[in-house]
Amino acid sequence: MNTVIDSGIVEQHNAKAMANLEADYAALGGMLARRGKDIEQLTALAQTFAVALPSWGVGTGGTRFARFPGPGEPRNVFEKIDDCAVINQLTRATPLVSLHFPWDKPTDVAALREYADRYKLGFDSVNSNTFQDQLGQAHTYKYGSLTALSAESRAQAVQHNVECIELGRALGSKGLTVWVGDGANFPGQQNLRGALERYLDSMRGVYAALPDDWQVYIEHKLFEPAFYATTIADWGTSFACATELGPKAKCLVDLGHHAPNTNIEMIVARLAQFGKLGGFHFNDSKYGDDDLDSGSINPFQLFLIFNELADASARDGEAFKPSYMLDQSHNVTDPIESLMNSAVEVQRAFVQSALVDRAALAQYQQDNDVLQSAQALKHAFRTDVSPILAMARLRSGAPADPVGCYRASGYRAKQAELRPAKAGASSSGIV
Repeated sequence: MNTVIDSGIVEQHNAKAMANLEADYAALGGMLARRGKDIEQLTALAQTFAVALPSWGVGTGGTRFARFPGPGEPRNVFEKIDDCAVINQLTRATPLVSLHFPWDKPTDVAALREYADRYKLGFDSVNSNTFQDQLGQAHTYKYGSLTALSAESRAQAVQHNVECIELGRALGSKGLTVWVGDGANFPGQQNLRGALERYLDSMRGVYAALPDDWQVYIEHKLFEPAFYATTIADWGTSFACATELGPKAKCLVDLGHHAPNTNIEMIVARLAQFGKLGGFHFNDSKYGDDDLDSGSINPFQLFLIFNELADASARDGEAFKPSYMLDQSHNVTDPIESLMNSAVEVQRAFVQSALVDRAALAQYQQDNDVLQSAQALKHAFRTDVSPILAMARLRSGAPADPVGCYRASGYRAKQAELRPAKAGASSSGIV
């Protein structure tokens, strides 16, 4: 595998960290052994974890008010792959990249796949974009795409999704994620039932184009840009549409797409129970769709989500394989650092969920022992599994401290010289 950061820098970094890491790992191992947990099994489990990277996430994000570009931003999809390769090299937890079309549409699909393969990177689900008009587009999406009253706009949106499937298939992807901003900003603007009927009719055309081994993920969002009534606003609507479309249609849960204090872990449990949980876009939120770094606001909720995922995995076995992806906006941090931190935080919740004593928890629940049931989860959540995560990285050839090693490498400064800003390019998406 080609590497972007010199392997010597990683080795030097780990040599300095080894003594402290081994001591911390031994101490944690002893504590876990007293709880009947094998630290070596947990470390091996950590090494199996993988979460996909969003191509648009390696650029600086922005808001409706401003975007403040960072140095050395990627200017095209190949440079995005370079940055994703750095993240995977330093975390060994992000082997897949999710592309967004037309932002990432390559002129040579085979060349892009070959380029990613040099880094041993694969392609996760591809994403369509009918939430904004593109240069030279024949029909506008201002009043909707898959739900538009205009038959021409709807047909154009369907065709774009079909093209995304074709591109994804050539890249080796196995899924399509569809999010639309369709809806209404005023009461009476649209017939609410009619809008969903048009959505389903359009999605049937997309569904028909799916290869046999593909899935389509329906992503819901409470609000924005349709501030009065969003067509696919909640998990119930998403579930109903996925059920209506067929077995290849699943629901995708973005952690930021809910009202504050929504019980997302219960949504996860419900969708898993009915076989419609397709996957996640991991991020964090305080007020709305903030797209903050994963685990930065409510790490306990992230843990509770993985607790439900662990329960579903124990119930359903190999048949339960949701797709994991980060989806964040990095407005004031180095995107590479934020994505590395987020990958580690999601991996942390994954390992912590394996610490739950499920037999004891089931007995507490059976006995209606409310306090001990809650404490069984808190006991696992409060356990600092950082030494396990660091050892898993080290054994996989990555640094114990990804951000520290990244900063020592000087990668960002080098890219600032190699990638002068390109007028009109936004590395958060459009290039």
